[in-house]
Amino acid sequence: MSETSEITVRVAPNRAIAEEWALVLVAEGLSPSVRSVREGFILGVPTEDAERATAALSAYERENPTEPEEGNGPVGSVHVWVGLAVAVALVAFFFVSGAGNPGGHWFERGGADARRILLGELWRTVTALTLHADFGHVAANAVAGAFFLSAVCRMLGPGLGFVLVLLAGTGGNFVNALSHGSLHISVGASTAVFGAVGVLGGLAVVRRRRRGARGRHAWVPVVAGLALLAMLGMGEGVDVWAHLFGFLVGGTLGIIVAFTVPRRPGHRVQWTLGSGALVAVIACWVLALG
Repeated sequence: MSETSEITVRVAPNRAIAEEWALVLVAEGLSPSVRSVREGFILGVPTEDAERATAALSAYERENPTEPEEGNGPVGSVHVWVGLAVAVALVAFFFVSGAGNPGGHWFERGGADARRILLGELWRTVTALTLHADFGHVAANAVAGAFFLSAVCRMLGPGLGFVLVLLAGTGGNFVNALSHGSLHISVGASTAVFGAVGVLGGLAVVRRRRRGARGRHAWVPVVAGLALLAMLGMGEGVDVWAHLFGFLVGGTLGIIVAFTVPRRPGHRVQWTLGSGALVAVIACWVLALG
């Protein structure tokens, strides 16, 4: 599409905010573009979609107001730091566990071995999210995870967002084990990454219905998420079913939370949830290595 057929909707001070806005518009079924200029990052849409884009972004900000965060950090930046922290942790742990090796200690103890999961070693649904086959695998998941986890945390808060994405990845691994039976082993955070995409889609579906969208129009975010799954979640050596199940579990959780949590929890609840999720991951590894 040529630049003359586009109109600038907003100018963001950094790429993270611009891409967050772009994700909101994709969930609305629009086709935004992000361009770097001297003033920042321009978010553009086709001229005929300008009114819809402006309304969607305004509604998004009303439903997800930026709240001052405790401490001295920039206002509203905690969700970005959570995404970056998880990305750094994944890469750092890769250098501890090493690349994927069927006989490796970490992978033998923590991989999502379907047979062992079904025999009761449920911690594997969590520990497998932290293991990766090679550096390219962990790098891709770290980048995508930082972006989508930050987007979820921006909408729900850092603690609740982290918990939901972890639950989506864990649930996706469990359903994947059920579907494959005993002859399947998988590793990687991508199940949780697509779980985050599902959470965003589920939240967007409910938001659109509350604004009056009905029928197929209400489900545009889910279609957008599935399109993203098709583009990024398939390929040689990729566990497509794990990605799909993560997306579906995440979507279900997003819809449930949209109906049951009327407003974002406060700081104390957020940090309690986030700390609890981190402790749960550590506890699962203690069980795996014990």
